[in-house]
Amino acid sequence: MNDVLIHKTTAYFQNAFGATPETVVLSPGRINIIGEHIDYNDGYVLPAAIDKIICFAFKKNGTNTTKIIAIDLDDEFEINLTETPQLNEKVWTNYLRAVINQLKINGFVFEGFDCVFSSNIPVGSGLSSSAALECGFLFGINELFNLNIKPIDIALMGQKAEHWVGINCGIMDQFSSVMGLENKVIKIDCRTLEFEYHKADFSDYSLILFDSNVKHSLFTSAYNRRREECEEGLAIIKNHFPQVNSYRDCTESQVLSLRDKMSDDVFKRSHFVVKEINRVIKACVALDKGDIKGLGQLMFETHEGLSSEYEVSCAELDFLVNTLKTEKSVVGSRLMGGGFGGCTINLIQKGYEEEIKDKLTQQYLDAFGIELKIYDVKIGNGTSLYTQN
Repeated sequence: MNDVLIHKTTAYFQNAFGATPETVVLSPGRINIIGEHIDYNDGYVLPAAIDKIICFAFKKNGTNTTKIIAIDLDDEFEINLTETPQLNEKVWTNYLRAVINQLKINGFVFEGFDCVFSSNIPVGSGLSSSAALECGFLFGINELFNLNIKPIDIALMGQKAEHWVGINCGIMDQFSSVMGLENKVIKIDCRTLEFEYHKADFSDYSLILFDSNVKHSLFTSAYNRRREECEEGLAIIKNHFPQVNSYRDCTESQVLSLRDKMSDDVFKRSHFVVKEINRVIKACVALDKGDIKGLGQLMFETHEGLSSEYEVSCAELDFLVNTLKTEKSVVGSRLMGGGFGGCTINLIQKGYEEEIKDKLTQQYLDAFGIELKIYDVKIGNGTSLYTQN
């Protein structure tokens, strides 16, 4: 599938600019195996790059102007590199303007270039197409002009670019897009940015995403409220246990002992966070042992916590997970991402994938009148140069 995308992108570049691109970059989306709503609570996350990508083609043009074409949007724009980038009402262009702005702020010198890109990452499905866009674009400029920016700094600059656009994201999306390795997940310490790889050998199981095809509008206000509740809970914990600096220093028994000191909601959020941080640690142990069923059980537990304690699920996502839980061939399922819609991530025994897809698609349609979208994913490499064999 990616070969078709690469050919389409490079051929489009040739037709648009009458030349072969100098640099071709592949930048992946990401999944998160476990560790949801933990990045802003100083915990650990366990993401991985996937085999759904944005393909970029670049060539220097010897001017001070950059022209960028988005094939899938049938749209394009130009930017004068001698001017300070400004936000534009054409939203997709802002992610690229933001990258150019980051380079200029950090004193990097580069000239005009032409760029074409196309993607097979489903937009709005929680696979972080914006991080792939920022990091792939930055990676390509870095290669084209030999700027010698380290991969970790590409991720950090990609995050700052997204902040400039107005989305106050954590580091997980950009980090996993740049630093991913095939058949590996990355355990990222969200407090220190230390990271380690763990093998992800799903040989007998397939990773399949079921996209609920809904996004409930209360996400932003609820997300902000969850952050406030977590901060309130941590303040109460610190007041009673001064040695605790963050949720990762806290035990479940400490939270339970403070139940009557917290509101119901604050207790539930705090309880979930402490348990989820521990689940990420257990998930790494399960992966290292090749215990995929054990990992799957942790995923089910995470969904239950996200639904009943963190309360960021919805009827559609709960239906998907609860239906799959009754299937012997499904060893793990949970909502992935912020919640209130989006995808579930699922581990399904090989040989049963089509049966499960057909059954779930019909049941979901019957229950909600909504078409289910389905994405098969494999864990792949992070942002990289494409070289023709």
